Amino acid sequence: MFEMLPVVKALWQGDYAHEGEFWSFPAATSVPKPLQKPHPPIWIAARSPDTYDFAVKQECNILSWPLTRPMSEVEAYKGRMEDALAANPGKRRPIFATMRHSVVYDRKEDWEVPVKAAIRQFGQFENLFKNLGDVANGFPRTIPLSELENRGEYDPRMLHDNLMFGTPDQVIEKLRAYEALGVDQFTYYASLGLGMKEQKRSLRLFIDEVMPAFA
Repeated sequence: MFEMLPVVKALWQGDYAHEGEFWSFPAATSVPKPLQKPHPPIWIAARSPDTYDFAVKQECNILSWPLTRPMSEVEAYKGRMEDALAANPGKRRPIFATMRHSVVYDRKEDWEVPVKAAIRQFGQFENLFKNLGDVANGFPRTIPLSELENRGEYDPRMLHDNLMFGTPDQVIEKLRAYEALGVDQFTYYASLGLGMKEQKRSLRLFIDEVMPAFA
């Protein structure tokens, strides 16, 4: 990424030849050219301090994803962006976005529905990520999260608290914490193993009852 992005930006401007550490090519360009000047907004998925520094240097916006971790993880990412800005005076402040798995439901007692769906999908993810199981009928098997060293990341109550799960009022309260921290945009991460009916209801509740609170 550190070599590629400046190359893409140069190709958007016109003819460009590259002699780099990892790859080289003769004079080339991109067609058609972007209509937006100097180029379309670019987003960097950032977690490590180096990635934040690179995003600020390249004047890219930042997409952070604290996984299933608590709000302190978002605070750490925000701190890394501020450190990168301090180390690069004169660079514009990027848009700072945070993404969370999101499910909005009607009743508080429904909290286990998205949590159980998430746990099933996390079990599939851990299978693929760590090669712990096989694939059946095109789908990775769900492995027992209780057997993993990092099983604490999948505690049901913790998932409910840390992810954007809740009734409209609960989700609004959670989002207020991101707003207070200085998060500019929230990215609604849908699905996570939830049924289509529940996904559609969640999105409708988010549009009709959550978003107006931040209009």
